[in-house]
Amino acid sequence: MKFPGGNDIRQMMKQAQKMQEQMAKEMDALRVDATAGGGMVKCEMTGNKELTYIKIEPEAANDIEMLQDLIVAAVNEANRKVEESMQSKLGGALGGLKIPGLM
Repeated sequence: MKFPGGNDIRQMMKQAQKMQEQMAKEMDALRVDATAGGGMVKCEMTGNKELTYIKIEPEAANDIEMLQDLIVAAVNEANRKVEESMQSKLGGALGGLKIPGLM
């Protein structure tokens, strides 16, 4: 089936699938680092939002409530960085189009 302008729906679907596969590979490969408390807590997250490591400086263990807050802050920061990176990559692939709530 051809759309106005000569675009074939099958070709468009193949292209969309290829873009989706490429984005999935990029998400798998993406790694972001985040810190909280001036480096007291560090973590790494993949583009699939899997936490791959967390490092806690021994001094941070002196105050459990603070440590809990720092862990949450570091993980949330890593999550934000993943969102920004993927939105940037997706926006570039779509010609700068931003899609609210996509990720």
